[in-house]
Amino acid sequence: MDKKTPLYDWHETHGGKIVPFGGFLLPVQYATGIITEHKTVRTKAGLFDVSHMAEFIIKGTEAAALENLHRIFSGNFGDMPIGRVRYTLLCNDLGGIIDDLVVCKMEAGRYYLVVNAANHEKDFAWIQSRIDKNVTLRDVSDETAQIAIQGPASPGILEKLGAVLPQKYYTLLENGSVGGIKCIISRTGYTGETGFELFLKPGDAVKMWDMLLEAGSAAGLIPCGLGARDTLRLEAAMPLYGHEMDDTVNPFEAGLGSAVDMTKGDFIGKKALIGKEKPTRKRVGLNITGRGIARGGEDVFDAAGNARGKTTSGTFCPYINRAVAMALIETPFAEVGVKLEVDVRGRRIEAEVCPLPFYKKK
Repeated sequence: MDKKTPLYDWHETHGGKIVPFGGFLLPVQYATGIITEHKTVRTKAGLFDVSHMAEFIIKGTEAAALENLHRIFSGNFGDMPIGRVRYTLLCNDLGGIIDDLVVCKMEAGRYYLVVNAANHEKDFAWIQSRIDKNVTLRDVSDETAQIAIQGPASPGILEKLGAVLPQKYYTLLENGSVGGIKCIISRTGYTGETGFELFLKPGDAVKMWDMLLEAGSAAGLIPCGLGARDTLRLEAAMPLYGHEMDDTVNPFEAGLGSAVDMTKGDFIGKKALIGKEKPTRKRVGLNITGRGIARGGEDVFDAAGNARGKTTSGTFCPYINRAVAMALIETPFAEVGVKLEVDVRGRRIEAEVCPLPFYKKK
């Protein structure tokens, strides 16, 4: 049975169109609609319930915590100061991606992990079975609500409520406060826009949500659903597990080589990744130049009609005002400017390889 977030009743009462996602019931949109919600995040600010995300804590001595993090994850955490957030990958023995996540350093020997909702139990079991007795792994997801406020107006809205904000992207303040409510304030997000994610007690979620909407009303803040979150992340070329990556796609193919440190000691999947730094296929952006909208999982062909890959995600992006897609394409056909065709329900439409991201905030 799908779970409900602490904000479920609010969404239902305020016209959120509820759909199942990642084991939870969440709003896909409100009466404002996805296009309005998307554009509002780009120009003002939007509020998202992301309480479906899962959170774990790895704790031990600093040396033991680092040893386990370095062995299990693809990144290097040795140079992380307290309050730093780092994007990393969980790989299998063959180098495929089990999940992408962020690791936050809260203090020496204590690290906070934020993982995808759909992979919650899988990730916990994988990590638990591979840590050693010198550290502990605790699932704190049920003790945590998560609210994201995204958009250029978001810093001002939070500061209006007395919040002291982390100044750098991918940093956090553990002992933060917004309007008197204690929370972790993280300068992160999944929209490609200036924004923050707040981690707080579930019992404080509705109060925080209402307070943010009231404080942000003059700045144009509105509640947003999963639909706008997906179009925003695609417009910003942010990968989604199960689309741009899965356990058959390695980090170099997915364009996530920056999240892998091949110079550190051994980690799960490293042996399989040696020599694959220059992949035979890779993630690219496609401008859909023909008439139509590409979605994920559609075949991509070269000009001679030969299959060269598949789309991973695709839609019409409201802010840049064009249809785009991401795709995994054979490397020789992945250069910017290459003309391709996407098979959309039996009809091939023209596309052209373009740089990523499609949108980057100024």
